[in-house]
Amino acid sequence: MGSVPKKSVLDVVTQKLVESQLWRSIFRHGYPDTPLNQSLVMMGNVFLHLHPVKISRSALKVTYTWCMGGISFFLFLLLTLTGVFLMFFYVPDTAQAYVNVNQYNTAVSFGHLVRNMHRWAAHLMVVSVTLHMIRVFYHGAYKPPREFNWVIGVFLFLTTLFLSFTGYLLPWDQIAIWAITVGTNLAPYAPVLGDAVYKVLTGGSVVGQATLIRFYVGHVIFLPLIAALLMAVHFWRIRKDGGVAGPPPPSRREVEARAERPVVGSARP
Repeated sequence: MGSVPKKSVLDVVTQKLVESQLWRSIFRHGYPDTPLNQSLVMMGNVFLHLHPVKISRSALKVTYTWCMGGISFFLFLLLTLTGVFLMFFYVPDTAQAYVNVNQYNTAVSFGHLVRNMHRWAAHLMVVSVTLHMIRVFYHGAYKPPREFNWVIGVFLFLTTLFLSFTGYLLPWDQIAIWAITVGTNLAPYAPVLGDAVYKVLTGGSVVGQATLIRFYVGHVIFLPLIAALLMAVHFWRIRKDGGVAGPPPPSRREVEARAERPVVGSARP
C-alpha cells in the first residue's frame, strides 16, 4: 500500500482558514476547490457573477474590441474618485464657485493635478464611449439577442454627455456661463415639453444660482447614480447574452473554400 503524502504547514493553515467560521461567513460556499464550489462562488458573488461562464476566444483580442468598454468604466471610476476629492473644497455658490476652482491651483495640495485628471478623464470618457458605440455598431453586436443591451448602451452614452454638460458649468467662469446659456436656450425649441425642460434645467428665467445648484446636484448625485445602475444592468446583460460579442461566424462560401483547400504535407496518391 502506498504511503499517504504528508500535508505541508501551508496546506494545514489553508485548510483551517477555509473551514473557519470567519471564512464561511464571507464565502458561503467554502473554498473553490471543486467545479461545483467554483460555479457556486461565481453565481453567489455580486462581482464575479457579472462575468460569463464562457467567453469567445476571438472576442478577447485587443484588436477586435480595443477595450473601449473597459477603458470607459475605468475612466468612470477615476472620475468618481477625483470628483469626491474636489467636492471637499467646492461650494456651489455663484459668489464662491469661481474662487474655489482657482484655489485648486494655489491653496489645495495636489488640487491642480486632481482637477486636471478629472477634466481630462471627462473628455476621454466621452471619446471612449463614442468609439465603443461605433465599434459595437460596426460589428453588429446590437443584433438579437443583444438588442436590449444596445438600448442600455445608448442611455449610458446620453448619460455620459449629460455628465459632461452639467460639469461644464461648475467652474462658473465666463466661458461656462455663456456656454450653458446657449445650451439651455435650445431647450424651448423642443416640441411640447420645451419650456418645461428649460425651467427644470435653469430653475428660472436665466442661468443663475438655481441653475448652479441643479447642475451640481445632477452632476455629483443624480447622473452618477443613473450611470452606475445602467452599468450594472449593462454588465449583467453581457453575461446573460453569452459574453462579449465575437466576430461573426464565417460564411458558407468561406467554409467550403477552406474544406476544398489542400492540406500542406499530406500524402499524395
